[in-house]
Amino acid sequence: MTASGGEPHADGLLADAVRAADAAARSAGVTIREVDDVAGHTAIDQLWTAVWGGSAMSAELLRALAKAHNYVAAAYVGDRMVGACAGFFHAPAERALHSHVAGVSGEAAGRGVGFALKLHQRAWVLERGLDAITWTYDPLIARNAHFNLTKLRARAIEYLPNFYGAMPDAINRGDESDRVLVRWDLRDPDVVAACSGSRQARPAGTARPAVQARPARDEAGLVTVPVPGDIEALRTTDPAAARRWRTAVREGLLPALSGGCAVVGFGRDGYLVRPAPTGAPAPDPSTAPTTEETA
Repeated sequence: MTASGGEPHADGLLADAVRAADAAARSAGVTIREVDDVAGHTAIDQLWTAVWGGSAMSAELLRALAKAHNYVAAAYVGDRMVGACAGFFHAPAERALHSHVAGVSGEAAGRGVGFALKLHQRAWVLERGLDAITWTYDPLIARNAHFNLTKLRARAIEYLPNFYGAMPDAINRGDESDRVLVRWDLRDPDVVAACSGSRQARPAGTARPAVQARPARDEAGLVTVPVPGDIEALRTTDPAAARRWRTAVREGLLPALSGGCAVVGFGRDGYLVRPAPTGAPAPDPSTAPTTEETA
């Protein structure tokens, strides 16, 4: 296989990425292909509307993105669409794709379809000679943090308070749209290992029914910034508690990422933060707000 410019990938990384993507799709029981027709873009819009309880990206916009040769792809079981992902290119000098929306139907959840879509997207981006994919996610959703930081080995690079403003969909309605921006360096050996399946994933932050949203420092100097086990349920059962969690996590991660600290992973109880080499402080366990709720 060759890159878009026609030159072979001398290091074989692309061929390995294609093999990993194919293996992930087989494991999930899906086929993944680009979508470039009106019916397919309408089906993606309908799928995402069902997932989020509101439209995430219109069929018209998907049509335009595909026409401009951006990434629009879907996962199928037979002829039935069960997942989709869409993204657009950064400025040329940045050599990256921004993955804006990805979603999997409820019937296909937990089968590895999301992982297969990301590996397909990675191979597609490498084929075009680019180096990275970025995307955002809600830092309070533990399973997404685990997937992005632990399973895929993407790096958290920026905390974005209320990034999208008020969002009308059923999942985000009534909460501020804080997001963490991650960068997936596609050629990084750690990412290559993660995509090959050779890295053991750490457990997501859902083990305890109740957690205290106060950062805690361990013996190695890492600080854990906890998150609730199920923020989506908490938004329904106790919106005030969900808002307190939002504030607590924001006050734990925003100064850390702004001050040069590194989020080095996501463990059983939350984000693992290492202080910056220059001595910039990590989240201070003595000053962070406390929120204790059952999730």
